[in-house]
Amino acid sequence: MPTYPIAEVKSQLSMIIKQVEEGHTVLITRGVRKEEVAAIVPIAEWRNSTKQKRQLGSLSGKMKVSFADDWYISDEELLGNDV
Repeated sequence: MPTYPIAEVKSQLSMIIKQVEEGHTVLITRGVRKEEVAAIVPIAEWRNSTKQKRQLGSLSGKMKVSFADDWYISDEELLGNDV
């Protein structure tokens, strides 16, 4: 996987975009330690990753919430707009 420091990304953006168009993911690093800070991925890969369903209900069966019959909150209180 190609990896470039930020300065090189600035000067070689067209070449890097061409690599991404060819299907490569490109990592961007920063500083002397070459800390990975971002990745440029092909648009098809990004679209597929955003289509994945989120796993809901990770606490299902582990807790229960119930409200008293006389419990009430106004829309303003719920939204924090009460005066």
